[in-house]
Amino acid sequence: MKLPDDPAENLATLIRCPSVTPAEGGALSVLAAMLRPLGFSVERPSFSESGTPDIENLYARLSGNGPHLMFAGHTDVVPAGDDSAWTQPPFSGEIRNGEMYGRGAVDMKGGIACFVAALARHIEKHGNPKGSVSLLITGDEEGPAINGTVKLLDWAASRGEKWDAAIVGEPTNPDALGDMIKIGRRGSLSGSVTVHGRQGHVAYPHLADNPVRGLMTLVDALIEPPFDAGTADFQPTNLEITSIDVGNPAVNVIPAKATATFNIRFNDTWTAETVQAEIHNRLDTASRRKKYRKGRREPIEYDLAWRDRPSHVFLTRDDKLIETLSGSVRAVTGRTPALSTSGGTSDARFIKDFCPVVEFGLVGKTMHMVDERVAVTDLETLTQIYSRFIKDWFG
Repeated sequence: MKLPDDPAENLATLIRCPSVTPAEGGALSVLAAMLRPLGFSVERPSFSESGTPDIENLYARLSGNGPHLMFAGHTDVVPAGDDSAWTQPPFSGEIRNGEMYGRGAVDMKGGIACFVAALARHIEKHGNPKGSVSLLITGDEEGPAINGTVKLLDWAASRGEKWDAAIVGEPTNPDALGDMIKIGRRGSLSGSVTVHGRQGHVAYPHLADNPVRGLMTLVDALIEPPFDAGTADFQPTNLEITSIDVGNPAVNVIPAKATATFNIRFNDTWTAETVQAEIHNRLDTASRRKKYRKGRREPIEYDLAWRDRPSHVFLTRDDKLIETLSGSVRAVTGRTPALSTSGGTSDARFIKDFCPVVEFGLVGKTMHMVDERVAVTDLETLTQIYSRFIKDWFG
């Protein structure tokens, strides 16, 4: 039986599975069929929670005596959008001018395809690694991330699984393979602040209380002054207002309430709890300001609501993991990768509670775009990097 040692063939097979969140689309079945001939045991736990779609996941393990390496990722993808806008059909895996097209090509079926190919090559050439390898693959990363990695980790840990290190195959490189390894992520916290006023006619503002004026005051306080100047490992903390809404279709009516939603990405100067406390303090102080509310004596009346659960900031300091992967990148590409904590969140935020974790995958320029695609040469290069890493980390 031919082993899955060609990353381009692996990726084309995965792309042709329309696994748009939350659908499995056949992608996990295809992956299981690739892994079993390599000697992996494969399990397919599904998880449920009220108000969210059921999610199929995959946990595969090749057991051996020695350290345990996890490769983590997801086979679910975002919707393709308008199929007619694509140069090649979004679930075709077609190659044109040396690039493979398809939703998930870089985010992140490509990373999975390369890691499987690297394992196959290692086993063909050296035999099984001197330890254990597991693949922890979810179908819920692009969705609410409730019935995926976080529950899969708990499920595996409850069965006695322990890991010494993990790689998440997200597309971490901004321009070229070898540019960047992610060694941590900022924390993320979302909320909304609603100001309550008194509805009235715009011609008689003294009879009303315009909540938009109060909301402007509070938004000012959320944005300025800066939360911090950044740290040696992280960018400055940044808060963005993502929506302002009054739900008012009339131009001659002062609304009764106004709401702003926001997201803050915070560095290791903060915890989720201290960020929440800082935002509470800023709003309480600002509620007594008169900048946009001349003549008003009473404080601004507002409600603050936190949305979802926060993502906590983390930084990986495992020298063996980071140096071995950096060395593998240098050996294959000649580049010294930057060690970065930039970007959004990923499932590494869950894995960091179980073992040291870094992220490294393909170039992410086209992820989530029409004509998402990857250079076939990059698939081969990433496979070589993963192959070198597997050999050296276990060696």
